[in-house]
Amino acid sequence: MSPSHKHVRGECLAVREVLNRVGDKWSVLIVARLGDGTKRFSELRRMIEGISQRMLTLTLKGLERDGLITRTVYPTIPPRVDYQLTKLGRGLLVPITGLANWAGENRQKIQDAREKYDARYSKDRPLAAGMTAGRIAKSTF
Repeated sequence: MSPSHKHVRGECLAVREVLNRVGDKWSVLIVARLGDGTKRFSELRRMIEGISQRMLTLTLKGLERDGLITRTVYPTIPPRVDYQLTKLGRGLLVPITGLANWAGENRQKIQDAREKYDARYSKDRPLAAGMTAGRIAKSTF
């Protein structure tokens, strides 16, 4: 393998590893919410509609493991736990904000494209030999 291929392969691996962490909707939403400052677990749970307690816990642990957030436990009764972005996590705010802005600006265009695609490839219309938009027909081999 040539040096340039190794470089491209390394870049692909790095991108894949980062997307494995921040490519899910919960990580993006948590990082965005923590961009406003330190938050408690219960605050994050209220702010992020639809996230379960378990999913919030797992996502926070993953973000902490990857060095994007810090978790601070205070010895109070009941225990108080705060989460905040690290310097590394704050660096992620710029691309996340850019992605959020792009999504907001292009949401309708994407929806229009989906509707156009769905109309073109309805479930009854064949895509190619043995395939329909609704499902792949059983193979004859």
